[in-house]
Order: sequence, then C-alpha cells, then structure tokens
Amino acid sequence: MDITKRLSYVWDYDLNEIQFREILEGRWALGRLNRDWAARRLLDYAPYEEIIRLIGFKQLVENWDRWRPGVRSKNRVRGFDFLVTWLPDKHPELLNG
Repeated sequence: MDITKRLSYVWDYDLNEIQFREILEGRWALGRLNRDWAARRLLDYAPYEEIIRLIGFKQLVENWDRWRPGVRSKNRVRGFDFLVTWLPDKHPELLNG
C-alpha cells in the first residue's frame, strides 16, 4: 500500500495518508486539523472497516461522546450510538486493546 496516497475522505485537503494518520494519532496538528477533526472526518466518510482499523473499538467507545456532535451523517450517528452501547455489554473483550 502506498501510504503517501491521497485518501478519499480528505478529498478537500492537501493531505496524504501519512499526514492524516499523524493527525489522527495526535502526533501532529495543522491549525484546526487536529485529532478530533481527523476522527470525525473518518467517522463521517470512511468505510466501517477502515474506521475500526485506524481508531479501534476502545478509542471509539472512549471518545464517542466528544466526537459525536461533529459527525454529520445521522445514519452513522445512530449506528455508532448503538455500537458504543452494545460493545461494552456484549463484547467487552474487544475494548482491551
């Protein structure tokens, strides 16, 4: 995989995958483009598998209340509302990593 490629969910910014991941992991910020911005962008536009790969269940559950207001897609908000409630109850083992 070419990690210098442009990501489809940051089409409107001049960021490659390396830069986006640095922001998402909290190691770099560019003005208002910080970790919370990157997480919300991912939650709104990335495929589910990529969201879980890059954020993980634990971080999603821990930070959802902070990220939720910035997610524009009502369908995604409903889906993640369910997931962050369901995971700790039904699959807490997924939150250990």
